[in-house]
Order: sequence, then structure tokens, then C-alpha cells
Amino acid sequence: MNTPSEPRPDDRSEPDLGAVVAERRQLINLAYRLLGSLAEAEDAVQETYTRWYAMSRQQQEAIASPGAWLTTVAGRVCLDVLGSARVRRERYVGAWIPEPLPDRTEWISGRPAAAENRPADPADQVTLDESVNMAFLVVLESMTPAERVAFILHDVFRYPFTEVAEIVGRTPAACRQLASSARRRVGSARTQAAPAARHAGLVRNLKEAWESKDVEALVGILDPDALMTADGGGMVGTVLRPVEGGRNIAQYLIHIADKAPGLTLVERTVNGRPGLVAQLNGAPATVAAFDIRDGRITHIWAVRNPEKLRAWTEDGPL
Repeated sequence: MNTPSEPRPDDRSEPDLGAVVAERRQLINLAYRLLGSLAEAEDAVQETYTRWYAMSRQQQEAIASPGAWLTTVAGRVCLDVLGSARVRRERYVGAWIPEPLPDRTEWISGRPAAAENRPADPADQVTLDESVNMAFLVVLESMTPAERVAFILHDVFRYPFTEVAEIVGRTPAACRQLASSARRRVGSARTQAAPAARHAGLVRNLKEAWESKDVEALVGILDPDALMTADGGGMVGTVLRPVEGGRNIAQYLIHIADKAPGLTLVERTVNGRPGLVAQLNGAPATVAAFDIRDGRITHIWAVRNPEKLRAWTEDGPL
């Protein structure tokens, strides 16, 4: 994957250059939520900066708000990427799961500077913390590209529909309808998040039961209708179809432990919530995120595709 574009040297003032470069963190925050892939988000932001630096000095100076311009271009690039990604993911080997992220506060704390002083819209019911968790990102995958972009920009980052319309290429009224449709999808799938301590406790209990190969203890932690989805991308061995049922998942976890006696489980924050990282010889082999309802684990997302685990082995890009 290409490295992010660096500013080309010229005679512009350092504050102007710094302001443009400083937008990169916000753009990565936005692009990751739009695309569900850190690699694709970085590429989208790189393309955005490439277009900025392709302009003449006069063209750049004519732009009243470089940050708004960069956001508009990044949104349009992501919209195009989402269209092509749907085709690529249909050809993906096995299930496609959004790329998991380790605990870095910049992933969930950034808010566009232009939005900071705007009054909160009463319809905005999604927090930045929530918008990065795995369950939320999976729901976003069911949306059309236009729905996803309109929803994330408005409900998460609080951009008004007049600005969203410029990015999506539709009228503000049409963007309002797109966001409303996306909101219904989220509402139908949303469950009340378990308190952080309760979530962490269940993950720890699962870890201990897995390590001791206690099937019955695992069954007691998992919801009877639990689902486990794994993403290997055809690059490593894993189940291609979701494992259904708490007991089947428990037996599968024990099967994994028997096949990899050197497996080490480490408690880590995954997309803002307690999760697990399974390591082999000190290297991450699987990153697992969990969803919890009524005191039991209802869904496990296990990412094994090594291309999606680089953030767990390298320093992040921000």
C-alpha cells in the first residue's frame, strides 16, 4: 500500500501548510468509518491530498476553507471506493469483516473542526465511540454507498445536509431521506451496549474458559443462538461460513485450541470495546470483537486475514 502523500516543498507559509496537513487525522477518522478498512481509508486520503497538491498556488488560495474542501473531496473519493468495494467483496473468499483497530484514542475522538461549533442536530443519536465499534460497522456494510456516506457525515460527524448534498451529488432533501433510511437500519439492529466492566468481564470469562478448554463454561457464556463469523480472506485457514449456536461455537473454539497448543490469548481493546487477540509465537493471528446482549455473548467477529492485522503489529498511521 502506498504511503500517505507528503507536502511538496514550496514557498508557502508554514502555518498554511500545517493547517492543510493537520486535516489528515480527521480525514482518516472519517474515511475509516465510511469504508471499514484502514488500508482503503489511507489510500482515499492520499488521493485527496494528491488532488490538493495538483492544484496551482492560485487555485489553492481561492479556496476559502481548505478543510472543508478536503472533506468534500475525501467523501467523494470514499463514495467511489464504496461502489467498487461492493463488487470486490462479493468475490471475497469467505465472510468480509471490517478491519479491526487497536485502542488509539484518535480513532474515536476526532471531530471535524468545522463541525465543532455547530449546534447538535436532535436527530444525531450516534456517538463517535459507537460509530467505530464492530457491530456498528457491520450494519454499515448493509447500506448503499450513498446511504452510508450521508448517514456518517450527518448523524456521526454532524455535517448539515446542504454540505452532505455537495459530497453525495444529490439534493439536501434526498440526502435527508438517505440518512433516514440508514438510521432505520441502525435502529433495527442496535442493542443496548453492555457496561464496559460487564463486557470486559464476559470477555475475560470466555478467555479463561477457552484456555482451560472448558466446553460447558463456554456454553454458559455464549448465547444459545450466538453467531461466530471469521474472516481469513482465503489467505489463512478458517471457516468460510458463520458458526451458529453457542455449543457449536464452544466446540469450535476448543478445536482451535487443540490444533494450536502454543496459542496465547491477550485481552485488548478492539474498536473501542474489550476484545481478544490470539497470538502465535508472539505475533497476532486473530483479533476478535464481541457483541453482548442480556449478559451473554451473541456475536464473535474473528479477523484472521493478515492484511487486516497490520495495525496490531506496526505503529498506527496517525
